[in-house]
Amino acid sequence: MSATSSKNLTLAWILLLALTFIWGSSFILIKRGLDVFSAGEVGALRMFTASLVLSPFAFKYLKSFTGRQYIYLFIVGFFGSFLPAFLFAKAETGLGSAMAGVLNALTPMFVVIVGGLFFHQQIGRRTVFGLLIGFGGTIVLMIAGAEGDISKLNYFGLYIVLATIFYGTNVNLIKFKLQGVGAIPLTSMAFGLILPFAAYYLFVVSDFVVKVETVPGAWLSVFYVSILGVFGTAMAMILFNKLIQLKSPIFASSVTYLIPIVAVVWGLFDQEVLLYQHYVGMIIILLGVYITNRK
Repeated sequence: MSATSSKNLTLAWILLLALTFIWGSSFILIKRGLDVFSAGEVGALRMFTASLVLSPFAFKYLKSFTGRQYIYLFIVGFFGSFLPAFLFAKAETGLGSAMAGVLNALTPMFVVIVGGLFFHQQIGRRTVFGLLIGFGGTIVLMIAGAEGDISKLNYFGLYIVLATIFYGTNVNLIKFKLQGVGAIPLTSMAFGLILPFAAYYLFVVSDFVVKVETVPGAWLSVFYVSILGVFGTAMAMILFNKLIQLKSPIFASSVTYLIPIVAVVWGLFDQEVLLYQHYVGMIIILLGVYITNRK
């Protein structure tokens, strides 16, 4: 292994561990935002703060892209960040932050599926087997505590499944369509393109301003979600996009192996109740993700 390759590998692992802590902590921050605001308001505030922080970079690189690249950048921003922010917040209105973190581990599976369907990546039998196991774990999580009553199934998990499909598409687009674009230009422009959407929803469509002015504790929730937007979204996406370019899409998305550990610790710290079925579901999902991505 050359010195450059060794250096890149070390940097990749540092980025992976940093992202593990940052994104593993994001689910509890979403939960704190939902103490006051609706799911839509939390998602919009998260995207607004992230986009605002990155906007100076977006202006700097405004003329650095081709027309086709702008299309891909918008897709990356809208489907890779904007919509998932709303979906995760909506999911946590009926799902604990620990479980949200665990279901997020489905991302590498959808990286493989989308890569195979649209980017000519091979999908072997072992991969299919791993996918089936992972989805089995998802079902276990959704029926945990239902006690055989289908009306008690936690369908909020489906919001996260949809979000991870978008994440899987996003990772492949960055790797195969925006490979030559630097992490900071890519991230800042992708978020700059969705800034008007976030601002419109937050200040025109929602009751965000009224709640900030009248609801006790609103500013604290704004603080938590802003931390999520600046560090858990803007800065983290720069690190993640750099990680994709250093290594493979599957290696980068494998951060979701470790995110559930941090998310569950935060959930337990916040006195969330986890049944034994939840732990079984977690293990099954992680096993499926491991089999799917194992060389």
